[in-house]
Order: sequence, then structure tokens, then C-alpha cells
Amino acid sequence: MIYTCTLNPSVDYIVKVDDIRLGELNRATETAVFPGGKGINVSRVLKRLGMDSVALGFVGGFTGAFIEQALAQENIKFDFVKVPETTRINIKLKSGKETEINGQGSTIAPSLANELMKKIQALHQGDTLVLAGSVPESLPSDFYRTIVHTAKAANVNVVVDTSGPALKQLIEAKPFLIKPNHKELGELFDTVLHAKADAVLYGRRLVELGVENVIVSLAGDGAFLFTKEVTLFAEAPKGVVRNSVGAGDSMVAGFLAAYTSGKPIEEAFAYSVATGSATAFSDDLCTKAKADELLQHVKVTRL
Repeated sequence: MIYTCTLNPSVDYIVKVDDIRLGELNRATETAVFPGGKGINVSRVLKRLGMDSVALGFVGGFTGAFIEQALAQENIKFDFVKVPETTRINIKLKSGKETEINGQGSTIAPSLANELMKKIQALHQGDTLVLAGSVPESLPSDFYRTIVHTAKAANVNVVVDTSGPALKQLIEAKPFLIKPNHKELGELFDTVLHAKADAVLYGRRLVELGVENVIVSLAGDGAFLFTKEVTLFAEAPKGVVRNSVGAGDSMVAGFLAAYTSGKPIEEAFAYSVATGSATAFSDDLCTKAKADELLQHVKVTRL
């Protein structure tokens, strides 16, 4: 079974305004509300691709109830820990340039953190655990590391999709998959990447450090996959970018959906790129039909 873990979920409130004027009354032309958080996005895309998963994490209040109701409507299983505070609301303001305003995460008491850890300890050999998104400030800064070591002790495949210090401290745990973008890859090595050759250099270095699979997203310029056996580059399909939220999460879901179904690594990587692009070209997360359509336009080459 695939489990996704979102420590800091949200309700994403999408607001479109034709021409926003600060300090004045503005009226939205469109609004939408979705369950948010990177792990939850992975679960939602997996379901659309025909794969089951169980969403873990912390939810609370009326917004937490909304997340559970929305996932239930999509037939997605969840096993959240309930917290007293209301799950945050993130505002995605679309008016020319896209602006995001993220709410503060809930305060997680140690007893509730222990409750989540018990769920992690119950995972079985062969399961996959996706750790995605930020760590609430109320949790220890090394909380992800604790989860990873607990999961790996049970021979669970761990996927990490986060950034900054949280990602850097998990490299030594040798996760099954990480998916930094080019900026995040540079941050792991305290540098700035200026060319694709830089991404190849540092992507391969992560494999040397023990990460089994590394996907590096270059947005519209494609993506790399690094393993011990092979380095692959995929050209991204062409299209109009309509949505920057969830494209990376969709890449993780696409890779896992194909890989856990027994597809070869090259096909899993190609599907990852197609799925991420399908979300980028959509108003919401991708559909399977859109991902399958774009897969025909993903060209993968060995380096």
C-alpha cells in the first residue's frame, strides 16, 4: 500500500480577480476550494491514475472536516490524527501573476505526534510512504528524520518531497526517491545551478550519497532521473501553463503509479513527467486521460 503523510495540510482557496487593486474592494470572477497539502495532492493524483493510497497527517476543525469530506467524495482512504486547532487555509490569488498567502499551521502536541508515529510503526514491509510538504513549527525540526528511520526499520520504501534543511538532513537516511527542483537541488549543496550540466553533477552526487532514485524537475525545460544504473533526461511536453500548484506532487504520483505497477524505470520516469505536465496545463490536478495523452510527447534519452 502507498501511504502519503502531510504534516501541514491546508484548504486551498483559489481566487481569480481580473485586475486587483490593493486598498480597494475587489470582486472575484471565480473561486474554488480544494483539499491541499503536497501529500494529499499525491493521494488525489494517485486515485485519478487508478491507484489506491491512504492519506496520513494532522487535521482539525471545520477545515479539517472539509478535507476528510472532499477525500471521501473521491474515494480516497485517510487515517488522520485529529488536532484541536483548525487546519490552515492557503489563498491562491490569480490576477495576472499568481500570488500565494499561506496560513499558519496547527500546533501539534507531543501526544498527537506520538499518535502519528504509531501509525507509521504499523506499516509493513513493501509499503511505500510519501513524506511531502513542510513540517509545522511546533514539531521538532528532525521529525521527518524520526519518521524515515522508523519506516526504513520496517523495510518501507520512503519517498521524500520537501525542501531546505528538512530535505538535507534526510539524505543520509538514503530514501527510495526524492524530487527536488533545480533550485532545491542547488540548496542541498549550498550552490546555485546555472546549467543542465550542474544538475547532472549534483544529481549524481545524491545517488553516490545513497539516494536510490533522484528526479530533478527543470519545469518547462524537462527533468532528469538519476539512479546507480542510469541517468535519464526527459523533454517536457509543450503547452500553456495554467496551474503551478501540484505539478511536482503529480510527478511523484505518476512515477509511483507506474513503478509500483511493474513498469520499467524509463517508463515510470516518462509517466512522471507526463503527469506533472498534465497538472501544469490544467486548472486543477491532472486527469489520467490528460496524462496518457501527454505521455506520447515525452521523449526520454539516456546520458
